[in-house]
Amino acid sequence: MIRWLFSKTVREAVAMRKHVHRWYCAQRDLLSPQAIGAVTLGMNELQAAISEAKVNRGRIRIKMEELEFAANKWLKPYPNAAWRENVEVLLVAIAVAMGIRTFFIQPFKIPTGSMQPTLYGVTSTPDFLPVFNDIGTGLTDRTKIQAEINDQLRSQQAIKIPPILGRIRDWFHGISYVHFVAPTDGSVEAITKPWPPAFFPIYQHIEFAGKWHTIWFPPDYGEELLEVRSGFDYPLRDGEAINLLKGRVFRKGEDVLKLRVHAGDHLFVDRLTYNFRPPRRGEIVVFDTHDITGLPPDQQNTFYIKRLVGLGGETLSLQQDYVVENVPRLGTVPVGHLVVDGQPLSASTPHFANLYAFPGVRPGQKVLQYQPDHYYGHALLQALAPGKTFQDATNHYFVMGDNTFNSSDSRYWGDFSSDHVIGKSFFVYWPITRRFGWGNQ
Repeated sequence: MIRWLFSKTVREAVAMRKHVHRWYCAQRDLLSPQAIGAVTLGMNELQAAISEAKVNRGRIRIKMEELEFAANKWLKPYPNAAWRENVEVLLVAIAVAMGIRTFFIQPFKIPTGSMQPTLYGVTSTPDFLPVFNDIGTGLTDRTKIQAEINDQLRSQQAIKIPPILGRIRDWFHGISYVHFVAPTDGSVEAITKPWPPAFFPIYQHIEFAGKWHTIWFPPDYGEELLEVRSGFDYPLRDGEAINLLKGRVFRKGEDVLKLRVHAGDHLFVDRLTYNFRPPRRGEIVVFDTHDITGLPPDQQNTFYIKRLVGLGGETLSLQQDYVVENVPRLGTVPVGHLVVDGQPLSASTPHFANLYAFPGVRPGQKVLQYQPDHYYGHALLQALAPGKTFQDATNHYFVMGDNTFNSSDSRYWGDFSSDHVIGKSFFVYWPITRRFGWGNQ
């Protein structure tokens, strides 16, 4: 090993012998006894020269030449050897990457804001998704709907797109822009899906006034951002539709699309730890949703990320501490601490320090005003509404999102089997913000 480290000749000889040996093994059943003897002799003599007590570079070079001569004489050359070698390297790299992904760490990107402000999903300005959520939950007050739409349109007009250096700086912070200006009078007729559909999207097409135009490097979840968040043909319950883009006539030079997009956090999932110990309360876990019957069918073949709060066999409830007012779409909501088998959790419980510590709250204050991206404990909703308890089944887990007012979690669809867990949050590698690193647990 030491001579391999300090002698270039020894390293080259070892690599050559390995290469010839692999070549020889692949063809041995086709070789004559004379060929087998010649090649074997060459490999043995080179190995003997490498293993001598004192490195003799001249002798090693001679034996390398002899082995090369024997290999070229007796072994059959492979056609397209360079292509074969490149393909072998590629296959080995893929196998290593798949092994790392399966057994050690797996990349994961967060699509929604259910874990904010601990971890962020994709957000944008403007964002018409809350408007559609209101409609989906049965809101029929057209005046209120129009007021919410107008608020989002004003936020769109307020976007200032920086020059190129500013956009590069913003990109490192996960901020990108989508801007399409009407080249002529006309309307939006269609928006395609981003391409390629997986990995890093390169472009997306928009049809305007009968002509197709290209939006380069759309953000993650570009289809949702450019259709749903821009209000493209969203159907209402009575058969009508909100068409903020489709059918609307834009004048030449008018902004058709103008979005400021914050990329969701990209992180590595630790898939190794849970092979040696079970998950612990408070850890942020990633799990697959297959066979979780409480979820809509279109969400049963994906991955969720939530905070693990309840273990198998435990009885859970929420103890009210405060009332939060003016929560979007919910109004006034009680919030509080988790109680497990009669024992309340507190800010001193590992992983719950942020959730249960509220800077700026006055002693004795019981009514809080909602502020986006603030911790408030857990909202008493659904299965953990005031006065309700929930008992985890054996070998099942109960999870909740830190964005407690806007999280589809076990309060809505119940617990799930422990074998659904694939790993835990490990390291945020993109974008480069205050959440970068492994401190967001």
